[in-house]
Amino acid sequence: MPRENRKRGKKHKKKPEEETYAQAEEHPPQYEEDQAEAAGPSWIVPAREDSSVDLNAPFGYVDAEVKAYFRTVDVQIREWQETRPEVEADEDVDPNEDRRLFFVAALQEMSEKEKQLATDPDCSTILERMIHSMDDFVRRVFMDRLTGSLEQLSKHRFASHVIQTLLTVASETVSRESRGVFPPSPESGEDEGELPTMTQLILDACEELSPSICSLIMDPFASHVVRALFLLLAPDVLGSLNDTPGKSATAVRSKKSAAYKARQGSMKSVFTDSQADGHSKAFRSTPKEFRKAAIGFVNALREQLGENEVRALAANQVASPVLQMLLELEAAYGQADQPGSLMDHALVGMITASHEGPNAEVPESDYLTTLLRDPTASHLLETLVSRSPGSAFDNLWRTYFSGKLPKLAVHPVANFVVAKGIERLSVEQLASTIDELRGVASKIVKNARTGVLRALVDRSTVLQSGGHDVVQLILDAFELGAEDKKALLVPCVLRLKSSQQLQDYQRALASAGQDEEKDAEEPHHKRRKTDDPLEPKTQGAVLLQSMLRLPSPHNDIVLDSLHALSLDELTEMAHHPTSSRVLDAVLESPSVPYKAKRKFVMTFIGHYHVLVDDRIGSRVGDRCWAFADPYLKEKIARSLVPHEHTLAGSFYGKFFARNLNLHVLQRDPERWKSMQAAAKAPAVDPAAVPAAPTQKNGSAAETSPKKPSESDRSDKAKHKKGKGKQDEIDALFDATLGKKVKKAELSTSTPEAKPSKEDTGTPAKSKSDKGEKKSKKRKDRDEGGTDRDLTDVLGAIRSAPKEDKGPKKRKKAH
Repeated sequence: MPRENRKRGKKHKKKPEEETYAQAEEHPPQYEEDQAEAAGPSWIVPAREDSSVDLNAPFGYVDAEVKAYFRTVDVQIREWQETRPEVEADEDVDPNEDRRLFFVAALQEMSEKEKQLATDPDCSTILERMIHSMDDFVRRVFMDRLTGSLEQLSKHRFASHVIQTLLTVASETVSRESRGVFPPSPESGEDEGELPTMTQLILDACEELSPSICSLIMDPFASHVVRALFLLLAPDVLGSLNDTPGKSATAVRSKKSAAYKARQGSMKSVFTDSQADGHSKAFRSTPKEFRKAAIGFVNALREQLGENEVRALAANQVASPVLQMLLELEAAYGQADQPGSLMDHALVGMITASHEGPNAEVPESDYLTTLLRDPTASHLLETLVSRSPGSAFDNLWRTYFSGKLPKLAVHPVANFVVAKGIERLSVEQLASTIDELRGVASKIVKNARTGVLRALVDRSTVLQSGGHDVVQLILDAFELGAEDKKALLVPCVLRLKSSQQLQDYQRALASAGQDEEKDAEEPHHKRRKTDDPLEPKTQGAVLLQSMLRLPSPHNDIVLDSLHALSLDELTEMAHHPTSSRVLDAVLESPSVPYKAKRKFVMTFIGHYHVLVDDRIGSRVGDRCWAFADPYLKEKIARSLVPHEHTLAGSFYGKFFARNLNLHVLQRDPERWKSMQAAAKAPAVDPAAVPAAPTQKNGSAAETSPKKPSESDRSDKAKHKKGKGKQDEIDALFDATLGKKVKKAELSTSTPEAKPSKEDTGTPAKSKSDKGEKKSKKRKDRDEGGTDRDLTDVLGAIRSAPKEDKGPKKRKKAH
């Protein structure tokens, strides 16, 4: 035998007896009999086997051909979701007809295989994508097919995500059913029974999952299904959790699931617009039976769990978020302030003690002390602090927080719970808390625990008390008590640097000045780096925004510090995405005086072309422009006339220049003023708009010169036809709008009289001729309707920079 055909290893041939014995072990006679009894085609896999159940596919595996078909379906639906439907020229043809036929074929192939597809690792994602495109009737059919196996599917690794998506999308169907909107059921020859509504299917799912709710809460996959079910049952209570940007992804799905779903691309309906669906979310309603079902879950946990079991759920990473939702439901439905409630168990009987007497003292528990410092359980304690009854909160604050705030406010975990508790303090409790934190104020800043300081400022704003003490506490925290150091409040708070770090701060300023001289040619967004000691911190910016919302005498220190900054420093703040929020708060805060806001806007006059030449700075400039009155807008606009070409050539400044209309200001200042007054009037006082024509300048009447001319023409035509009925109508118009029409006519003539006063050296006849020509042009413009807009566009084109065409013309001249 050639060497290349030889096999490695020892030659060993089995005897005929050994071969038959091995075959008998691999295929026992009983197995062959079972296979023979199983009827049907060879590709059908039994869904369940009593002897051995595959946990990965409890309902059987999907055939390879079926899986390949659904992969093509996934590719096609994903392509449709990324592109908009093409509208055909023929109005009688539905542009989504081909998509509907394709989708119906996929649904027919999916029929009777829903559970197998949901448990498949590849097809489960395809089902999630298809659920968004299902109509109400198909969703009801799909939910009905899964009913009866929801507990097993909820605990499955892949099927749990399918149920989450189905419950999330089912809210739209339930909302339509609550308003009495039901889809027409397709006609079928067979008697298949009556299909329940989605509302009834959700209630049946609650009855199915209620007996095993304790095991579902502890399961890593089913707990997310329970969260989605609670959000569907009580959107009015738990909807805020889903709307919060920080919790929208983690309210239902885990971080890994949310990241995986983000990689799958956008999931939306291929037939309807996603914007319409998002707009209708605010108008969704739920039936009254859902509230009873939500209370039923709370009562079921009360009966099935004891005190120690409820407390054990707090430290569990899987069960703790579900327990937080249950506590929110219990508090919202008025069942928390009862002995033996879930909140009572979590608070170690504190609610029971408060019912015995208002001054009843509860011994300190090591359990709640542990929750304060646990990264997972502290979130549950935040819910307890914010949702507990008033008497229970007073006992909780007195027992576990008072006297221990210096340590808790500096702790990396407990400071969040302290900040949550400060939001419910009374005036006396707030004053004692401020006195207690004076000794550790500097440590709070060094450890970057400014959430406690921000909570104190916000609570002081709500109570309208203790503002001076809170500001003094912040000054002590940054060691800015001296009068000469108070001007450094904004720079120090933005960088979270106290007075002990002032030397480093000044060195950083000097080094930053050298770097700016070297890198002066670099863009603004590249001059600062993340490791720069002068980089503004988000915590400091949030604290300054809260301080600006304090009452007027107490926020003056922030405004004075801002006015003490140089123009370059203010521009640098406006160009940073973090520090620019502080400047926005100056204009948005209702407690900042109008004079201070006006002074802030006037600070940038002569420097607005530099301010708006940035992605972030242009937004600050827009806010300043929106706040300014017509007189201040004129000053800003005239200061930018020399920089008109610079703004037009700037990538960000050109958007700001569109609001200015500098070409109109240069050609017709009176018309520009009337435009700005009309744009400002509805925003300031809509009720004052009808009375605007009574002003001396007549600016409001000048904004609509077309309407008086049309009414005049209609009046003349009516008088030519007859005077009987028209006089009554004219009297009616004179009583309501007649005076406004006359003043509008006078206001349109005022700009025409101005050139005659200026041209003093010309004869009177030439002046009158010019006036007549101008009046004819003005009438022609009014009759045309679009000539004025055309001249505005031409003026904007003429004011645009002509850098490309200039050199060519010069070369031709030479």
